[in-house]
Amino acid sequence: MIDLRSDTVTQQTEKMREAMFKAEVGDDVYDDDPTVKELEALAAKMLGKEASLFVPSGTFGNQLSLLTHTKRGDEVIVANDAHILFHEVGAASTISGVQLRPLECFGGRYDIKNLESLIREDDLHYPETGLICVENAHGNGSVIPLSKMKEIYDLAKKHDIPVHLDGARIFNAATALNVKPNEIAAYADSIMFCISKGLCAPVGSLLVGDKNFISKAKKNRKLMGGGLRQVGFLAAAGLISLKEMVNRLDIDHANAKYLADKLDLFDGIHVIRERLDINLVFFTMDDSIIKEDKFIKELLKKDIKINGIECGEYRFATNNDVTKENIDYVLDCIKEII
Repeated sequence: MIDLRSDTVTQQTEKMREAMFKAEVGDDVYDDDPTVKELEALAAKMLGKEASLFVPSGTFGNQLSLLTHTKRGDEVIVANDAHILFHEVGAASTISGVQLRPLECFGGRYDIKNLESLIREDDLHYPETGLICVENAHGNGSVIPLSKMKEIYDLAKKHDIPVHLDGARIFNAATALNVKPNEIAAYADSIMFCISKGLCAPVGSLLVGDKNFISKAKKNRKLMGGGLRQVGFLAAAGLISLKEMVNRLDIDHANAKYLADKLDLFDGIHVIRERLDINLVFFTMDDSIIKEDKFIKELLKKDIKINGIECGEYRFATNNDVTKENIDYVLDCIKEII
């Protein structure tokens, strides 16, 4: 089965399975798990921060960060197309009791004047701006340059507001920008990144920041039900993700560009090339060519899984389990179907 739905669908490598089988574990809630400690130390070092915390998922990590940075009634500025706003089930209002204030922008690239205009003044009628959130790489396939990250961070510091980076695909962003991940993380006070998104680990994300923030987050993780006991079995796979899988993401990016180039040759398919920075290919295809439901079903008959349309677009995600040969097969099938 060729699965283009996401880079979360990857299967674990044999080396990961072996490491998980042999992992040394303890009770992480008691701070007894050596494999988790090793993973957290490595994550903090790679992002240039003091400490990190293993969490069950990217959404969990983002929401844990909101809970730890803010107080109830605060306002959090996010991009109008941010994952935190669009794809996290309204969790910010339920868990942290904050309201999200969306800023109209393209792929998280805030216009600084517009961003500053959303920062609340000290007024009896207004909530306080408790946090600014940034997403890099952005879920729409684009990457924010370091100059823009710095601009946002400097403005936040001017107003004494923390910055949280949804860095679910921060290693993809670093690959696309040809920089180290700590160069991106330098412009955020907390960072969440996924080891199960593009890096082949079965479960998990890391929340990274200074020691004081992570200490508070650890208590909030327990409050949210994220104390996972012998989690070293999962952390063992995460160690391989960070030591080995981050170094092959350029292959996924190259495969995505190859797929995009070939899709663009089809009449009626339009690839959105300005958002082709990482391993995600977005394109539109008119219903007159083939209906969405039929397209999905016909590809599935040929052992190809895709998602349906969202916001008028299809998205194909390349990953460790999708080879160039797989892509050629997919393209042949699409040609046959349409």
